[in-house]
Amino acid sequence: MVSVADALHAFNPLYSLSGFVVGSLVGLTGVGGGSLMTPILVLIFGIAPTTAVGTDLLYAAVTKSGGTIVHALNDTVDWRITRRLACGSVPMTIASLVLLSWLGKAAGHAANGLITSALGVALLLTALAILFRRWILDYIARHTDNLTDSRARFLTIGLGAFIGVLVSISSVGAGAVGMTVLLALYPRLPTVRLVGSDIAHAVPLTLVAGFGHWLMGGVDWLLLFSLLVGSLPGIWLGSHLAARVPDHYLRPALATMMAAVGAKLSI
Repeated sequence: MVSVADALHAFNPLYSLSGFVVGSLVGLTGVGGGSLMTPILVLIFGIAPTTAVGTDLLYAAVTKSGGTIVHALNDTVDWRITRRLACGSVPMTIASLVLLSWLGKAAGHAANGLITSALGVALLLTALAILFRRWILDYIARHTDNLTDSRARFLTIGLGAFIGVLVSISSVGAGAVGMTVLLALYPRLPTVRLVGSDIAHAVPLTLVAGFGHWLMGGVDWLLLFSLLVGSLPGIWLGSHLAARVPDHYLRPALATMMAAVGAKLSI
């Protein structure tokens, strides 16, 4: 573990500036930080994909723990949905980590290659979920009319399994992709309860995945410290400005950027 003195000595203001920008955009749009932070670390700062993903997972665990506490205090978490998601995501997260560990031991470049490709695919899926959310919701709703609770449970566990694989390998996808499907599976629940449930589920998911990446040597604690220094005030500022920025302009712009970056990483 790194001491406070070492962290202050190694503090990188550029990382903190990136954290501030990403935190502000997350506060403005609700788009998951991994969709923005991990590509910045890989493409701009040249951080190895394995380190970028592992560090971002613990970064997400810290920030979303705070969000979970707020939602729990406001009684806006449906723990039934959270448990269903976790039943699918946690086992698949462990399986994905085992695969990454095996690839890392067999050939380090293979693990980095898998993470880069998965990151590109996850960004493309996130961009599509943002741009076409209304159409996707309508499509799913037409196929889930009169959905029984047992069927909803099965589909929610399946969604959790898919997210577990995606997030463990790329750190991207839990927010936009997960929320889009949850809105269709549970149309009668208030959106705020689905948001709270999704955030609460992200905490064990990112903790397990981040811990696994740490065991594989894929977490940079000094980088994590620098990111949090900037992101926490950024999220606060973005949340306060959210009502003043036209969402219908900002979200498509972010989705277009993610699609472009995702395409670059996938090639």
